[in-house]
Amino acid sequence: MVTPGVDAAMVRALELAAAAPEWGDTPIGAVVLGPDGAVLAEAANEREKRGDPTAHAEVLALREAARVHGEGWRLTGATLVVTLEPCTMCAGAAVLARIDRLVFGAYDDKAGAVGSLWDVVRDRRLNHRPQVVPGILAADSTALLDDFFRSHRAD
Repeated sequence: MVTPGVDAAMVRALELAAAAPEWGDTPIGAVVLGPDGAVLAEAANEREKRGDPTAHAEVLALREAARVHGEGWRLTGATLVVTLEPCTMCAGAAVLARIDRLVFGAYDDKAGAVGSLWDVVRDRRLNHRPQVVPGILAADSTALLDDFFRSHRAD
């Protein structure tokens, strides 16, 4: 079962992603939902803005969710909704945060770690494996990314 509000969370993640190019970042957005479906945190990529290679939308949202969740760093029962398949760092962070579900839009054939290049979150050697729900509003996420990269190639 997917947490109530996942579609709305993905729409919000897409809105966040659309703002990231304003400060020079790749348009990726993330929302963390609590066990009840309420938004715990949200973020967009801020690597360029912060000058921080770890400032991916997923990591920023997971950090904030852990801060506001009130049960320490474990986000048991939470759902991470992100516009693009997480990379190895973000997939690892999701596993370590103990989220129950990982929902993403588009697959990332170049750096994806939830089934494309690697499958970090389903690796049986790890002590936690969240449920994975791919392809939610994938076309919208892909369009944002295509537009972003097309505009950067034209420069």
